[in-house]
Amino acid sequence: MRITLRLWRQSSPAEQGGFVEYVREEVRPDLSFLEMLDELNQDLERAGREPVAFEHDCREGICGSCSLMINGRPHGPGAGTTTCQLYMRSFADGERITVEPFRSRAFPLIKDLVVDRSAFDRILQSGGYISVGTGQAPEANTVPVPHSVAEEAFDAAHCIGCGACVATCINSSAVLFVGAKVGHLGLLPQGKIEQDLRVLRMVRAMDREGYGACSFTRACEAVCPKNISVEVISVLNRAYWRARAKEFLGWIKPVR
Repeated sequence: MRITLRLWRQSSPAEQGGFVEYVREEVRPDLSFLEMLDELNQDLERAGREPVAFEHDCREGICGSCSLMINGRPHGPGAGTTTCQLYMRSFADGERITVEPFRSRAFPLIKDLVVDRSAFDRILQSGGYISVGTGQAPEANTVPVPHSVAEEAFDAAHCIGCGACVATCINSSAVLFVGAKVGHLGLLPQGKIEQDLRVLRMVRAMDREGYGACSFTRACEAVCPKNISVEVISVLNRAYWRARAKEFLGWIKPVR
């Protein structure tokens, strides 16, 4: 198959970027999208030209680093799919494919298709963990967890932090990501102890990073490669306002 790639090229944040077109002949339909970019880079290097910078790691849909906007959609066409799991058979012969980086003030561009998503790491560092000493792993039936609660927690824990929700949101909101992290920890007994402080710290860290407010258009849910439900946003909102009330009443120490 023959395709035309319209790729965003930008050598550094200080330089002005723009789209550059590359025509690819005899592209095999069974190639993944990243493998197709690998072949493009090999040809560019043979010609003595600068290869296209793009991020990747596991190529198994686990790490969340393959964050590309393809034809205006994070990770490209299809539901529940990361860029590394996208195959060229998803495109038509002769198609013109536009590839650009995730666009958000909180995700500053580094080079070409690579953006800095370390803001997510800082949000997690603010409270996305359990710090209480648990000792040795308890026997599984010591603390019974209802099956429905366990399933809800595991569903939220599927979030890989790729940033697709931010990239597609009209406000660049990160509440689906934060809701997933708050939800999967707060639903289980081990995470309930620090729930109030956790949600206050993470929401305020999110605000400091410059993410926008949620308009609840559900676009984030539609493009999430792990099909995280917007129900986690409701979990986040309930947890935040409950913790905010406790903070106002002086029941917990103020959080910055």
